[in-house]
Amino acid sequence: QVQLVESGGGLVQAGGSLRLSCVASGHMRSINDMGWYRQTPETQREWVALMSNGGDIRYAESMKDRFTISRDNQRNMVFLQMNNLKPEDTALYYCRYRDSEYAAWGQGTHVTVFS
Repeated sequence: QVQLVESGGGLVQAGGSLRLSCVASGHMRSINDMGWYRQTPETQREWVALMSNGGDIRYAESMKDRFTISRDNQRNMVFLQMNNLKPEDTALYYCRYRDSEYAAWGQGTHVTVFS
């Protein structure tokens, strides 16, 4: 199994930036994806970005101009740099791990953007 712990959320004014971090522990397969999702009480969980440990990156279309995903494979970490944040980015942000046989979610980190 893989355990995920997110950090870096917080309260930020619109136009500001935050960097989310997620560290994975446990048995990770040699080929895997790590990514970010977000959810509000009013919406379903929404995919934000995904990065394989080989470096392939994909973004949700609406996120790619302001958000940047990166990984540190040696430390089993994935990051989400969020710039020019907007109030509609307010959500609980989840880290996700996936390989060919297993998927795991973190507990989430809150991001609140105020205007």
